[in-house]
Amino acid sequence: MTSKKFRRDDEVFVIAGKDKGKKGKITKVIPDKGRVIVSGINIAKRHVKPSKKVPSGGVIPKEMPMDISNLSHIDPKSGIPTRVGFKFLEDGRKVRYAKKSGELIDKI
Repeated sequence: MTSKKFRRDDEVFVIAGKDKGKKGKITKVIPDKGRVIVSGINIAKRHVKPSKKVPSGGVIPKEMPMDISNLSHIDPKSGIPTRVGFKFLEDGRKVRYAKKSGELIDKI
């Protein structure tokens, strides 16, 4: 499973599904299911009863999880979708990098 390639606050591009072509930021990763929640993407309407969280109730928009196979990282240098690889730095740390430009995705 490639869920280790995606982390919270990563910029991603949707390559398949109803929101194909949109960009967003990962807000939550669900690694055991291989799914992520992306802000502003895969919005569904949920009917909720009045509660403490939603005092008025009604129909509210909710971001739903989507499979990681429908996402691609955005290259930090060029801003276009890219694949992700792993490499080790001189100090022994394992980091992610964009395969198109070779730019590091992980913050140092």
